[in-house]
Amino acid sequence: MSISQLIASFGYLAVFVLVGAESLGVPLPGETALITAAIYAGHTHRLSPWLIFTVASAGAIVGDNIGYWIGNKGGYRALLAIERRGVPIWAGRWRRVHPVNERNLKVARYLFDRHGAKVVFIGRFVSLLRTYAAFLAGVTLMHWRRFFIANASGGIIWAAIYTFLGYIAGAALERASGTISLITGIIAAMLIVTGVILLRRRIDVLAKRAEEAYPGPLT
Repeated sequence: MSISQLIASFGYLAVFVLVGAESLGVPLPGETALITAAIYAGHTHRLSPWLIFTVASAGAIVGDNIGYWIGNKGGYRALLAIERRGVPIWAGRWRRVHPVNERNLKVARYLFDRHGAKVVFIGRFVSLLRTYAAFLAGVTLMHWRRFFIANASGGIIWAAIYTFLGYIAGAALERASGTISLITGIIAAMLIVTGVILLRRRIDVLAKRAEEAYPGPLT
């Protein structure tokens, strides 16, 4: 069944489920469902744009918070167990690496504690980050209140933009959505590469700051 058929058959429920599942970490077309529902509402007036906006915002917030909880309760403990047991992670046939160690975990937690809100907010508008930002925030133990504020504001603004532009612009936005996603994806990739380069150059300084912020063994 296509996205259009799902929207026509299940309306608001389809928007909530698809947006929520994508935010949770399931690679489903939540943004496409939101745009499709908005266009459908604009053409047929069988759905209310205000209700579409409401359920999309709710789906984004609920899905992200579940993703955060899974990362916080499951992902972090799994990484900590790997670090404590010294389980090797293999890269290629002959070489093994240990990217999961206490220093790296502290650095990741330090960075998300200080810049996680930006990642969560901006991630709502970038396809790959939209799916995994909440989980990563949970894994790195980002403070829930800071996460929730960034998550809720990003989800509400994102839902408002795509709902009302879709309702007004209709097919023009649907055609442009692929280009918009490509551009934001390229920008996000460039930022990630730049961030990795800067991180490698400053890893020792960041590790020292992270140790000062979280002294002693991780718990």
